[in-house]
Amino acid sequence: MLLLNALYNNVFYFASVVLFVIGFYTMLVRSNLIKKLIGLNIMETGVFLLFVSLGYVEGGMPPIVDHANDVVYVNPLPTALILTGIVVAVSVTAFSLALCVKLYRYYGTLDADEIMQLRSAPK
Repeated sequence: MLLLNALYNNVFYFASVVLFVIGFYTMLVRSNLIKKLIGLNIMETGVFLLFVSLGYVEGGMPPIVDHANDVVYVNPLPTALILTGIVVAVSVTAFSLALCVKLYRYYGTLDADEIMQLRSAPK
C-alpha cells in the first residue's frame, strides 16, 4: 500500500520515465527511420513532462505578482524552457522528416540496415 501511495503521489515522474524508456527502446530496436523518429519524439515528450512536473507547485498560483496576498507561486522557468524545447523539437522533427524524404528518394527505402548495406556496397 505504501508503494502504491508513493506511485500515486509521483505519477507524473513515473509517466515521464516510462515515456522516455518506450522512446529509447523504439529507437534502439526499430530499423525504420520514421519509427526511430517517432521514438525520439516520445523520448522528448517524456523529458518535457518531467520538467513541467518539476515546476508544479501544489496550490500554486500563476506568477502574477500581487502585493496584497502572500501566495505560493508556480515556477515559470520550466514552462518557458519547455515551450522553447517544444519549438526546437518540432524543428528537429521537420528537418528529420525532410531528410527521410531525401533518403527515400535516393535509396528507395527507409530501413537503416538496408541503407547501410547500400552505402557500403562496392560501386
